[in-house]
Amino acid sequence: MTITSDSKPPPSVYEVLRAHGLPMGLLPKGVTKFEIDEGGRFQVHLDQACNAKFESELHYDRNVSGTLSYGRIGALSGISAQELFLWFPVKGIRVDVPSSGIIYFDVGVVYKQFSVSLFETPPDCTAATADVDGGRLIVDAVSKSNSGKLRDWTRQREVCYKRYEDQIQVKTLKGSVSIVREV
Repeated sequence: MTITSDSKPPPSVYEVLRAHGLPMGLLPKGVTKFEIDEGGRFQVHLDQACNAKFESELHYDRNVSGTLSYGRIGALSGISAQELFLWFPVKGIRVDVPSSGIIYFDVGVVYKQFSVSLFETPPDCTAATADVDGGRLIVDAVSKSNSGKLRDWTRQREVCYKRYEDQIQVKTLKGSVSIVREV
């Protein structure tokens, strides 16, 4: 279902977020197309993949999708959050108690907590670039397993990771780069 009306244009993605108890700034400026069905499943198309800076940096793919319900977005794909040198896919976003002023991002291994006020207005977004040799990595899947592989976001090159109690050690398959991060 595409939201339409004879008397006025369909609501923007930002208006739909607000109507669902979420801040408008969860998505950046540059939305070229927005679709939502009766079940709350949505797709947003941006003019380019880009990064926006809040307390930490967020990466937006050209296509972002998920399921919208009041105060939350589930089954989210297309957004990643940076923590130190690693990028983790954001799997969901929720505001439990709107009066708390806190919003939670589910990044798989932890819930990142932010002030809702950071997301009041759609941010400007700069074209996405990344350099794994400079230490910027995106995590495709870090599960509860003890080791595995990550995918370099721009070069589609694999790197290995090993989980140790409260840290993850990451190395490129070429060798020398090693990043240790608290989980």
